[in-house]
Amino acid sequence: MTYPQLLLCFLLGPDFQRNHGHALWERCSHATGILAPELLVVSLAVFAGLALWIAVASKSGHFSKSALSPYLQFAYNNFIKPHNAKAGDGQQSALESFYARQAGIYDTTRKRLLCGREDLLAMVAAQLHSRSTKQPSEIVRKPIWYDIGGGTGYNIEAMDKIVGIENTFQQVFLVDYSPSLCAVAQERVARCGWKNVTIICDDARRVQCPPGSADLVTMSYSLSMIPDFYSVVDLLTGFLSPDGIIGIVDFYVQSLVDVSSRTYIGGTFNRHVNWFGRMFWRTWFEADRVNLDAGRRDYVEYRFGTILSCSERNYMLGGIPYYKFVGCRRDADTSARLVELEDAVLTESPYLSANEYRKQQNLQENVQVIHSKSYESAIVNLSSNLPLPSAFYQQHAWRISYNELLEKHQQFRNEYIYAFNWEDPAVDRQLLNIKSSDVILTITSAGDNILDYLLESPRRIHAVDLNPNQNHLLELKVAAFSCLPYNDIWLLFGEGRHPDFRSLLLSKLSPHLSSPAFQYWLENAYVYSSKHGLYESGGSRHAIQLIRRLFRLFNMSSKVQTICSVETLNEQRELWPQIRDVLLSWPLHKLVVSSEWWAWRAAGVPKEQRDLILDDFSEKTGRPKSKKDCGEAIWQYMVDTLDPVIEKTQLSRENYFYYVCLQGRYSKKCRPRYLDQKCYSKLSRRGTFDGLRIHTDELMEVISRITPSTLTIAILMDSMDWFDPSDASGAAKAQVLALNKVLKTGGRVFFRSAARRPWYTDLFAANGFDPKRVGLRENGKCIDRVNMYASTWICTKVSGAAPGSPDTIIASGPAASLDEIEI
Repeated sequence: MTYPQLLLCFLLGPDFQRNHGHALWERCSHATGILAPELLVVSLAVFAGLALWIAVASKSGHFSKSALSPYLQFAYNNFIKPHNAKAGDGQQSALESFYARQAGIYDTTRKRLLCGREDLLAMVAAQLHSRSTKQPSEIVRKPIWYDIGGGTGYNIEAMDKIVGIENTFQQVFLVDYSPSLCAVAQERVARCGWKNVTIICDDARRVQCPPGSADLVTMSYSLSMIPDFYSVVDLLTGFLSPDGIIGIVDFYVQSLVDVSSRTYIGGTFNRHVNWFGRMFWRTWFEADRVNLDAGRRDYVEYRFGTILSCSERNYMLGGIPYYKFVGCRRDADTSARLVELEDAVLTESPYLSANEYRKQQNLQENVQVIHSKSYESAIVNLSSNLPLPSAFYQQHAWRISYNELLEKHQQFRNEYIYAFNWEDPAVDRQLLNIKSSDVILTITSAGDNILDYLLESPRRIHAVDLNPNQNHLLELKVAAFSCLPYNDIWLLFGEGRHPDFRSLLLSKLSPHLSSPAFQYWLENAYVYSSKHGLYESGGSRHAIQLIRRLFRLFNMSSKVQTICSVETLNEQRELWPQIRDVLLSWPLHKLVVSSEWWAWRAAGVPKEQRDLILDDFSEKTGRPKSKKDCGEAIWQYMVDTLDPVIEKTQLSRENYFYYVCLQGRYSKKCRPRYLDQKCYSKLSRRGTFDGLRIHTDELMEVISRITPSTLTIAILMDSMDWFDPSDASGAAKAQVLALNKVLKTGGRVFFRSAARRPWYTDLFAANGFDPKRVGLRENGKCIDRVNMYASTWICTKVSGAAPGSPDTIIASGPAASLDEIEI
């Protein structure tokens, strides 16, 4: 049964359909296993799309007649020529029926259809290289590569361009069941002169490979064409060496429901395919014996540990869903002990099993033992005979696993708010005097200040942010320092633009990123190639772009450029009044800055923090607090912020916070400390980030899982301003009590506030802290280079909190049954 026969039945009208149509429908359904009406709809749609594509390409001059010929052959062999293989002739006969007439044009016609092959090869090559350099003192043998369903050898030639086949691999085996495709592969091997490549024309289930000898296994659009895929996947699990890598790129269709209760996959972003897409693509591809059922991808993720997984669409051909998967053995470098050790780090507890802890301390059975969320998710998987969550298979332990489907994470809609930090780390360092023994808990934001703190070599930093995308940004920075030269670092985070970012992401950064972070930056790679760049991205871009437009509207752009380049404060002060008239104009603040949209969407200021500003304004003016005064209060707040900044700090040399807002990039003279070339040498040193843990969660959730009296510093930025003062005995007090519990005596809580004296400092004073204001914005004084907050505070723990909190033991050890669980 062929597509033209179906179309003929449809086009010849009702009489033909009454006499012959039923037989044709039956034959179609019997031959393909697909409902004929569904196939007819799909056929019409694809035929129309193909005809339109060829017509447009030909008219635009992209195809000459000779160039068009392979695509016409492709259309004939895929959509018109009957498949003459019979069901009893086996898979090889089916493959030959499909490929024999198009083996010579396969590579030409599949370049646009089979997306992601080069990307996958770059990713697995990066993984192999990173693992080979992890312990440079060891002598590493050249890897062995099996390309299963390798067809014409296209992958091998593509890999040759990336790393060089003969210099990189000890042996390469191409396995394919189609003699016609293998013949093309043999010609390619002879043409390229490879001496270490062997072509095996056989069923993948019969391939002989010494167990554990394959360092790399790849499958490029072949898993979907193997009927008995379970046995092949099972076979490959035995192929892989303990440090081996498997890479798969293929079509798929899945619903989010399929993965909503699983914790071991590498991410759900873009994974869901809607009902029509699932029906359309599955129906269309099954006509050519290509199976897009969800179970294939699921089984791969069940049998292997997930390192990287991402879902994409081939929009050039109608949005065909495809995925890239990089995995390893599910027992690779993992054990119950690894889970316990990581749990010890996250809870700041000594490594000790729960049973041993109880025996040594002679504790009662009703004492609660609290573990990290990573530990809990790992135990759920291990007890269900599943691979560990993908975070456990990363090369680095920086990013802690989290459930990205939770509403609290979904609310940010795949966008970070801040592309750069608004808090001045120089003041933080001066006031806190960070030492190598410090254990720090801080909010991630854009991660700039965390890199600054790491230059002081604290023992541990727990970076916490509820917005996963803020943590993706920090991960990108940490990964970049782990593998890139300074010039690339500067382009990425100094200029905020990089012409080759996507290539760097695949070939350099991917081994150092968690799977969700990699998927995020693969999807948002355009940030670095757009005219706006990194520092005009994220939620705060609305404020920055509005200011830029205002300057252009009032013909002030040249003056802004000048104020960012003058060398003296006097020159800067002389230019400011003209710029000030635009930036601090009363109509602008009345119409925009005082609005709810501006506060949250553009500036990230919640209602509670704006109320603190209004309270101070009311106290200062002696007028009763009124919402009518909100615009004037915000305007005065901005005046108190910006005028001292211009008066006291030099934009062109030291105040990189405002420089990046006005210029969209940093300069070599005006940039964060972590972008200094001398600091690069320290941050790029092996082991610099070993003490970093990135938590995607609420602050309280992380605090509650840390061993008492182990933290030395908690940096809360301005987050305490976000609490509702009407609930003073609720969430805010709970956080103060929790901080008291986890801080050592003498430990400090450091925060900034939009209020001169925020209401919650009384909560600290009443619960074991000595609060001191260490910075106050008044009389034209800058409390730091940003000067955005009215005050800075340090609350030092002087005693324990009031009695009555539950007796809790926080331990890293496993439940009693963990020793019985095998990975």
